[in-house]
Parts: sequence; C-alpha cells; structure tokens
Amino acid sequence: MTAAHRFRDSARYWRTPLLPGADLLTAEYHDHEFTPHWHDAYTIPVIVAGAEGYRYRGSDYVAEAGSVPIINPGELHTGSKAVEAGWRYRVLYAPVDFIHDLANEVGGKPQAQPWFAPGVIRDPDLAMRLACAHRLLETGDDALAAEAAMLDALSTLLVRYSRTQPAAMHIAADDARVAIMQERLTGDLVEPVTLAEVARTAGLSPFHAARLFTRATGLPPHAWRNQVRLQRALAPLRAGVSVTDVAAASGFTDQSHFTRHFRRMFGVPPGRWQGV
Repeated sequence: MTAAHRFRDSARYWRTPLLPGADLLTAEYHDHEFTPHWHDAYTIPVIVAGAEGYRYRGSDYVAEAGSVPIINPGELHTGSKAVEAGWRYRVLYAPVDFIHDLANEVGGKPQAQPWFAPGVIRDPDLAMRLACAHRLLETGDDALAAEAAMLDALSTLLVRYSRTQPAAMHIAADDARVAIMQERLTGDLVEPVTLAEVARTAGLSPFHAARLFTRATGLPPHAWRNQVRLQRALAPLRAGVSVTDVAAASGFTDQSHFTRHFRRMFGVPPGRWQGV
C-alpha cells in the first residue's frame, strides 16, 4: 500500500452478548498516536494490514500484518504507525476473569492467571483464528458459529502462548510506599491533590516520591491518576450516564478535558465509544 492509499483514522467500538464485559474494536489509523496507557482487560489485537509500532515494558516493537501484539492487563503501552500507510486491526479487550476461567477449563484444573511474554506473536494460524472469530462476532449472523470460533481462537492462544508471570524483583518498602501513594491518589478522584500531599502519606519528599512512583508505575502521579479516572469512567458510560456527568464525576475539569484524554487512550471521543 502506497502513501496515496494510506489508512485514515477511523475506529468503531462495539460489544457482544456472547462475551459480557468485553469491548471490541475495528479500526484503522494513520495520524492517531496512543499515548502511554493501560487497559484492565487483556488486549488481543490482530494486525490486518500495514504495521503498528508500540512501546511495551521498556522495548520498542513493530507488529506487521498477520501478527498478534498482545498486551497483558494493566501494562503500559503506546501505539502509532510503523509504516507510512498506517495500520488496520481488529482488537478484543477480553475481561481478566473470562480469560482466567477459560484457562482453568483448558487446563482441566485451576491455573495461575495467564500472562503473555512481551513481543509480537507471529503465528499465521492463530491470527487467522482470531480475525475470523472477530468478524463473526461483529456480523452477528450466526451466534453459534461466532461463539465456537471465539472459544477456539482464545483457547489456541492460551495453549500456545500463555505463561505464568515471572516473580517480580521488588523492594518491599518501595512497594508499600507506592501502594500508599496510589491509595491517596484514588481515594477521591474529584478532590484536587498536590504532589506534596501524596509524598507526605509515604513519608517522602516530593522529589523522591515522584521519582519512586514513576519508576514503579511507568507514569508520573498525575498521569497515572488520569488513567485510573478513564478506566473508572467506562462503567458509567456503558450504563448510559451522560458524558458531561461522567466527566464531572471522574474528576476532569470539564467535558473537553475529559474528551481529549479519552480520545488519546481509546482513539474515539467518549460519545462515540458510548453509543455502541
């Protein structure tokens, strides 16, 4: 595909009763860039055309057509075009409980929460299964076929690539301080809070608090707090609460501020995401 036939920024979020709590995305991007963010679900994309570049767990990757650049829940990542034309993909944001329950069924006994090693999965058969399931779920013509294809694709992903997350090497005292600061930041998302107040709860100076928090989470405190606000905004949006009310309840200064941050994370404004 040449630059003259480049992709445009176009995204459609949708949902299906066959996978409650999941969000699905059919999109193509050229100019849009996703700032560092995370999802509470497993992010399972299939690149259909073009190529996407992204940064994940400290490394840069390029996912080309036919690949599956999976992201674990809660993991920071970015996203932007890796070729001039941009990229087109299909994405399933699968709830953690659903994937964990499926792993238990596939394994025939209780399993640890599935974890996928960083990097691009290049498995044409898996990509075909995932894309096929995504298309069947989107058309909604045959629920039986769509559900069977979805379970086949996700179980194949688990059998071939699921791992147990390696034990993290953390200093317990630092973990505790970060947890205390996170609790202060999320206790009331509407209440203004200063870095000095957050630092005080952990017994640190503002400088050391900001440095420790950013090293542990990948984001400075204000950006991390905004990510939590956006994640918590999804449930009321799904329930039909107005964008204006959700913005106010989430602690954003106004609807335009909320919309700007939401678009950077999800690629569409909240009104379009909500109306699916």
